[in-house]
Parts: sequence; structure tokens; C-alpha cells
Amino acid sequence: MESAIGFLELSSIAKGIESIDALLKMAQVDLLYAQAVPRGKYLILINGKLGELEQSMQAGKETAGPALLDSFIIPNVDSQVLPAFQGKIVLPEIEAVGVIETKDVARALLAADVAVKKAAITLIEIFHGRGAGGKGFVTFTGEVGAVRTAVNAGVSSIQPKDALISSIVLPYAHKGLLPVLTGKEAAR
Repeated sequence: MESAIGFLELSSIAKGIESIDALLKMAQVDLLYAQAVPRGKYLILINGKLGELEQSMQAGKETAGPALLDSFIIPNVDSQVLPAFQGKIVLPEIEAVGVIETKDVARALLAADVAVKKAAITLIEIFHGRGAGGKGFVTFTGEVGAVRTAVNAGVSSIQPKDALISSIVLPYAHKGLLPVLTGKEAAR
């Protein structure tokens, strides 16, 4: 059975913690991320088999009540998404670079999954809002055409449309961007 992820965004830190307790008690899932972010939001990301994840998500949403701002499940999450969400991926080099910036983490996570499924790209990072006012963004690299396709697909998936802040394609990214994007020093 393939891996699925579930994401909840709440307007209350206390209700976020209570929701984690409820969803972990409901079924066998793994808590991948739980964090308060700017503007008093609380983000929860879980992973597991689809049926159990759906049960856990339902328990978390019921517990959150009116504090629930957003939630979704990605049933067949691409294998690059979780590592990119958990930190910058170290790469030896970058080619073309794509960036999709959103008003919240949820949209960036969804756009990343759509982008990587649509084109042969390598995810670098899915930034999850800490220290950036709750914004999210995704960065990736690959051949120019693939990056353009991925950016277009990711942007098209963003709903509502005003959740998109910006998107760019750098066709031939300068190697000096490598440490900025990946944390690895560029070769001289």
C-alpha cells in the first residue's frame, strides 16, 4: 500500500495539540511535523496508509472544530515530497530553478506534489512558514522545459488563485545560488 499524507492547519495552538492527541489515538499514523508558526497558526503533518490516515484526519478535524482553517490528504504522495518538507535537499549542482511562493504552507505542499508528478524535476525544499509570516514556498531544479512545466502545473493547482504570491523560472541559474537553495557550497 502506498504512502499518504494528511495536513491540518489550525488557528489555535492549544487546539492543535489537542487534535494531535486525538488523531494519534484514532489510528496508526506517524506524526511528521507539528509546529506553531507566525500569526498563531498550528500546522500538523501526518503520514500513513490511506484508510488509517483518513480515520485519523477525521478525528483531528472534529477535535479542531472551528479552529480548523484548512486540511487535505494527498493519497499517493510523491517520494520526494516528505524529504523536501523536512529540510533542504543537498544536490551537487543546480540547473534551471523554479520557485512557487504561496500565502500559506498548505498550498506550497500541494503545489510541490503536483509539480513533481508532472515533470522530471528534483525538489529542493518545501518551506513551511517558520519565520516568514506563515508563507510557504517550494524550490526545485531540472532541465529548463521540465522546470517550466512543473511551475505551470504547480501554479495551476493553487486554489484559491489569490493564495499564489509569486512564481519564477530561472532558466540557467547561477552556480552561486547553490548554497542559498541547498545549503551546499558551490564548486569554484
